Amino acid sequence: MLVLSRTRDESIIIGDNVVVTVVDVRGDKVKLGIEAPQDVSVHRREVYEAIRRENQQAAKLRPEETRGLGRPSSSERP
Repeated sequence: MLVLSRTRDESIIIGDNVVVTVVDVRGDKVKLGIEAPQDVSVHRREVYEAIRRENQQAAKLRPEETRGLGRPSSSERP
């Protein structure tokens, strides 16, 4: 792991097109601004892991278990 020290308004660049800037520091919290192309996903770790778990669960579904997914049930239809 690369560890860098930055102060408010200082940035790091990842690759050629991702910029991470320290926006604010208050106590033990750091607020970061992230500039990245729209095709680059940016998530907090806990959100990324939840998405990954959901995708793994969905990949385990058998075709018959997916019938009706994404469609409102008859009681939800207008």
